[in-house]
Amino acid sequence: MDITSLSMGLAQSNLLTDVGTAMLAKSFEQADVVSNAITQMMDASAMELSVNPDIGANIDIYI
Repeated sequence: MDITSLSMGLAQSNLLTDVGTAMLAKSFEQADVVSNAITQMMDASAMELSVNPDIGANIDIYI
């Protein structure tokens, strides 16, 4: 291999590593947003339970 092709291969490898790292960072940000939304939904359902503690406590089933 000559120096030119080795340099181009190394540059492409570095670019792919940088792109992969950036995509992983975006995935982590998206997971953080989703987890915060789920936490807020869980807090909202807990608030409903504190306002109406009897809702959903019992299930009446007749067979």
